[in-house]
Amino acid sequence: AQYNLGIMYSRGLGVTQNYTEAAKWFRKAAEQGWASAQYDLGIMYDMGWGVTQDYAEAVKWYRKAAGQGVARAQYTLGVAYEKGQDVIQDYAEAVKWYRKAAEQGVARAQHNLGVMYGKGRGVARDDAEAVRWIRKAAEQGVAQAQTGLGVAYEKGQDVTQDYAEAVKWYRKAAEQGVARAQHNLGVMYGKGRGVARDDAEAVKWFRKAAEQGVAQAQYTLALTYAKGRGVAQDDSQAVKWFRKAAEQGYALAQYNLALMYTGGLGTTKDDAEAVRWYRKAAEQGVALAQYTLGVAYEKGQSVTQDYAEAVKWYRKAAEQGYAGAQHNLALMYTGGHGNHQPNRTAVGNKDARPGQKLSRGVINWLAWRH
Repeated sequence: AQYNLGIMYSRGLGVTQNYTEAAKWFRKAAEQGWASAQYDLGIMYDMGWGVTQDYAEAVKWYRKAAGQGVARAQYTLGVAYEKGQDVIQDYAEAVKWYRKAAEQGVARAQHNLGVMYGKGRGVARDDAEAVRWIRKAAEQGVAQAQTGLGVAYEKGQDVTQDYAEAVKWYRKAAEQGVARAQHNLGVMYGKGRGVARDDAEAVKWFRKAAEQGVAQAQYTLALTYAKGRGVAQDDSQAVKWFRKAAEQGYALAQYNLALMYTGGLGTTKDDAEAVRWYRKAAEQGVALAQYTLGVAYEKGQSVTQDYAEAVKWYRKAAEQGYAGAQHNLALMYTGGHGNHQPNRTAVGNKDARPGQKLSRGVINWLAWRH
């Protein structure tokens, strides 16, 4: 009766909702060993409802309930140990409590246990066991698990590779609003993997993920506009989405945004702004950006001419195997660095600025490479 009275007050059933009264009655029942009351009292302390928020006190009551077999408490205690929330972080303890809850059918515990197996945290890594638990959670509708199972089928990770199964699970998660699944489903439509190729459908899913702020999806959507694949070709829209991804630090978007500024595609031509974005991409290791920045320094295009900087960036791109950079670096050495003649370039166009006349081709070449 005490526990039920706590429920009535906590939910406002037949009485005015009153968390203080709820906590009072939960405590009375909890102190008598009522497991569900112990769990609910833990929630009250966790959330600061009707009592002063106290995470340590919350864990105390979760533990009592978990020890009596309350699955929700076992899951919550597993999360506390995994994250180190008011307990010393302990992956083995997290696995212990996740397993107890998972074996009682708690879907999120099943998913988290699968993740622990997949990462080898608190348990020996076992990808097959990871997939087994993630599947159980996915079948109960956990969107993260559905996404993970989709990835497993797409990559053939401890299951037989099956694009149709990947699409099936991506779709389930995508329809629940999981941005990563939406992007991946778009990729499957764009490549015709496990489903008939449909560029318009690919764009639909890329857009959903992009609007949720996923940088990779924003970049991919920009590519579709740049190439006119599944949508009408629109450079201004390409610039818009390249910029969104670039501002989140997505390196290929930074490079492609620079190309748009170089070529004046969808935006006013601005070599200084182009160099700014080439630099950001180059600093993240994009070989094409490193090469282009090398050209800019060699020729003094929108930067002060600096052969040492040119050599530096050519070397970075060359070490990644970029042939144009290797050629230009060899010429710089042959000319004694500072004696290299500015009209000798590797791209076969001595008048070209970085990226000029190459931007559209490079964008198209990069399209659909994720």
